[in-house]
Amino acid sequence: MHTLITMRPSVGFESGAFTSLPQLERGRGARSNPAGRFETLSEEMVDDGWESLAEIPRLKTEIFTETPKTIIARNQSPDISFDRSINPYRGCEHGCVYCYARPSHSYMGLSPGLDFESKLFIKPNAAALLRGELTATNYEPRTIALGSNTDPYQPIERTYRITRSIIEVLSEFKHPFGIVTKSASVCRDIDLLKPMAEQGLVKVALSITSLDPKLARAMEPRASTPTKRLAAIEALSKAGIPTVVMMGPIIPGLNDHEIESILKAAYAAGAREAGYTMLRLPFEVKDIFKDWLVKEFPDRAEKVMSLVKSVRGGKENDPEFGTRMTGSGPYAWTIGRRFQLAAQRLGLNAKRVKLRTDLFERPPQVGEQLSLI
Repeated sequence: MHTLITMRPSVGFESGAFTSLPQLERGRGARSNPAGRFETLSEEMVDDGWESLAEIPRLKTEIFTETPKTIIARNQSPDISFDRSINPYRGCEHGCVYCYARPSHSYMGLSPGLDFESKLFIKPNAAALLRGELTATNYEPRTIALGSNTDPYQPIERTYRITRSIIEVLSEFKHPFGIVTKSASVCRDIDLLKPMAEQGLVKVALSITSLDPKLARAMEPRASTPTKRLAAIEALSKAGIPTVVMMGPIIPGLNDHEIESILKAAYAAGAREAGYTMLRLPFEVKDIFKDWLVKEFPDRAEKVMSLVKSVRGGKENDPEFGTRMTGSGPYAWTIGRRFQLAAQRLGLNAKRVKLRTDLFERPPQVGEQLSLI
C-alpha cells in the first residue's frame, strides 16, 4: 500500500534509529533505521513497560514528489562505462540490503535504512526535463544509463510510469540508452524497446545475485524472483533486445559459489554479455549490512565479513578508483578469474553490442522554423 505525500518529509520519530521490530521489518531489507551521517540527533523506540511497541503498525511505503531542475546526471568516474545517467526515482522499494545508493537518502535528512526503501521520491517532470536537455543545440549524445542509483522498474513504476515516459522521449530523439534492473517489469516496455533495439539504440541488463529464492528474498525482498528475472532475459532476447546478466554484487562467502551457475542459466535464457561488481559498503551501508548479516546468517557472518575485508585491503570498504568495483587481493583475483573463465566457456562477451549515437536527431520543436531541405 502506498501513501502519496507531496511535501518534503521532516526528520523525526519515524526516521530516527530504532531497535529491531518484526512488524516494521516484514518484507523489508534493512533491519534498522539509523539516522543519516549528517544528523546531529537520533531517536530510538523504547518499550514503556506497557507493551507500547506491540501497537506499532506495519511499515507502509510513502511517496513524495521531487521537482528537480535537471534530470541527466553526469559523472567522470573511470570505473564505469557511461558518463551520464537518469534516475526517475530516489530511494528504492526493492530493499536490497547491500545497496550502495542507500547513503544518498542522508542528503534528504532521512535514514539510509528503512527510510530508503519506504520513503520514496518520484520525479514526475522527468520526461519534460529530458526533452528540454536533449533539445539544447550544444547537446552531444552518448549512452544514458537508466537505473544507476535506484531501480527504474521498482514497484511504483507500475503506477507512475515515469521510466516509460523517459523511454518515449529517448525513442523520439533516437538516443541510445541502457537499463539495469532487478525487475521483470521491464518486459512491459518491450513494445518501445524492440524498435529501438533494431536500430542499435538499447540494451538491457538484468541483475541476478542468486538462483536460491530464499537467499534472494532475504537480500532483495521486493525485487523479482530469480526465476522471473531469467524469464525476463528470455523474453527480451526473443524480442531481439540485447541482454546482459549482471551479478551485482558478488558477496564473498555468501553468493560467490553461484558464479558459474548464474552465468550458465542466464546464457541459456538468452543473455550474451555478462558483468559483475564486488560488494561495496560505503558510509552507513556497512552497519546496515552487518546488522542484517548477523540476523540472517549468524553462523557465517564473521566468515563473510572476514572475506569482505580480504578483498578490500583489510578494510570494510575501499572507495579507490580502479579497485572499488572488483576488489583487490588473492581472493578478489580468484573471483575475477572464475567469472572470466565461466563466461569464456559459455561464449559470453564474445561480442559486445556497441550502441549507436549517429542516429540522434532533434525533432522539430513547437514554434521552430522547419528546414527547406
